[in-house]
Amino acid sequence: MKQTINQLLDVYHQQNKPKNPQKLSFKGVDGYDVYNPSQPFDYCGKSLIIARVEKRDSEVSQAVFFEDNQGVYVRREDLSPLPLQDPCITIIDGEYVVGGTYVTHQNDNLVWYTKFYKGAQLNDLKPSLDAPLGMKDVRLLQLKDHRIAVFTRPQGEKGKRGKIGFFIADTYASITTEAIDNAPLFDQFIDQEWGGANQIIQLDDQTLGVLGHIACFTEGYTRHYYAMTFKVNLLTKKASPMKMIAKREDFLEGPAKREDLYDVLFSAALSHIQGDLYKLYCGVSDVEIQTIEVVSPF
Repeated sequence: MKQTINQLLDVYHQQNKPKNPQKLSFKGVDGYDVYNPSQPFDYCGKSLIIARVEKRDSEVSQAVFFEDNQGVYVRREDLSPLPLQDPCITIIDGEYVVGGTYVTHQNDNLVWYTKFYKGAQLNDLKPSLDAPLGMKDVRLLQLKDHRIAVFTRPQGEKGKRGKIGFFIADTYASITTEAIDNAPLFDQFIDQEWGGANQIIQLDDQTLGVLGHIACFTEGYTRHYYAMTFKVNLLTKKASPMKMIAKREDFLEGPAKREDLYDVLFSAALSHIQGDLYKLYCGVSDVEIQTIEVVSPF
């Protein structure tokens, strides 16, 4: 069932609002913006994130590893950056799989796609999987039964401005560029709006929780991105209705990369605190990272 941003906002305004927004602080990248992070993860007993690092007037990015040191995120100089935007990370078959948007030139044209690197150690990651050209926001999660959930986001003739696809692969090796391209789509967005999956969480044996975004343009191609969630039934492979959980004005004021990007939230990760309380990590206005506390996101 298709849902619009305005419909989601109507329900959102009747919910408990997110609380306690905070800006994250980064060390070791002076003169650069840090935004659109991965989920936090453990590595050799330390809590790390990967984040997009670039100059304010550029989109030439690196995905840089940072360690949480009492609330300040310090660059890990021993871990080599990857040439990616908007990084994500998961573990499949006991190895790290780091993905993100890879931008390159092909026949003098700028092209991009989701690229994944895989390895037993973060300094031994090798290219292992490419999404189709033009496809951002591919996300993977190994399920409790060892199969792998794959979320896609085609654009163009199949996906319009961006729709979410989903399939389950038996093995990592069976996740090919062609398989990603052929994933069936959920019926969620009207053609004038778009969305994507950002983090996948297995809630129980039969249910996935998906943190994602829904977005639109207004006059002047001003972008508006909102954090949303939905569930996926692993037996039926059907998606639940979406739920909006945060918008830009819930967070602290701050700068923007460009004026048309102020109202942009990159829904990066949900981290469980206790009970129904979660911490939501977001890239904000393509400049910084903030967190906020959300009750019952799913």
